[in-house]
Amino acid sequence: MLYIAYLDEFGHIGPYVSKRDPSHNTHPVFGLAGVVLPYGEVRHFATYFFKLKNDLLSFEIQNSGQHPARWEKKGSSLYTIKNIQKYPELKRSTFRLLNKIKNLGGFVIYVGLQKKTTPEKHDPKKLYHAVLREVIKRLDQECVQQSAQLLIVLDQQEDRVMRPAIVQNAACEMFGQSQRKALIEPPIQAESHLYQTIQCADWICGVVGRLSHYECEKDTVPEYEVVERYFKNRIDLLAKRSGIKKIDFLSI
Repeated sequence: MLYIAYLDEFGHIGPYVSKRDPSHNTHPVFGLAGVVLPYGEVRHFATYFFKLKNDLLSFEIQNSGQHPARWEKKGSSLYTIKNIQKYPELKRSTFRLLNKIKNLGGFVIYVGLQKKTTPEKHDPKKLYHAVLREVIKRLDQECVQQSAQLLIVLDQQEDRVMRPAIVQNAACEMFGQSQRKALIEPPIQAESHLYQTIQCADWICGVVGRLSHYECEKDTVPEYEVVERYFKNRIDLLAKRSGIKKIDFLSI
């Protein structure tokens, strides 16, 4: 069996102090999340997601002036508290999407690190690579347990310096001391607007981003309770080897 993991970012890669801090108040967590599918089901799933996206967001797509295959809706914009409360079809479509992943033999993964460093010590590149190493480790462990192989597709980084560094670090995970033997190639980076599967990963990130924020700071974002109420159990039932680590990423 070959699994293909489609991953995107959730949370925020910059430093965080608190919601009340004037500068560093965006999100206490940074992570990667997405969908993992058996390779033989990828085309079927991409077609399913494309149709679901078109049915759910037909008005926006028609008014965009773009071909639906190139048009994307970011998960952070889709899964707002207002949208979740106002549009029952958003919840129903999400439930159907998660059920489809399960029925095709896939699963969800999310791995995040709660940011503990001070702004002065914060290093976004080290944080990204710490999360990437952790998600590669967990996916590799799952695939080794299943006697399966693994290919990872990441949403492409806009930072041109980061792009080759991601591949280099992943190659070290494959061929260095860690020897991630299920991973058949370093992660491939793809532009999300061209891949329905990456867009699906971004939708999952939209949910997981708010769930992780609520997990870490319930008192500061009480409005996110509605996200936990509707989606947490369904995500966790489908997720494997997932969670938020509350340690300093510099110690990993």
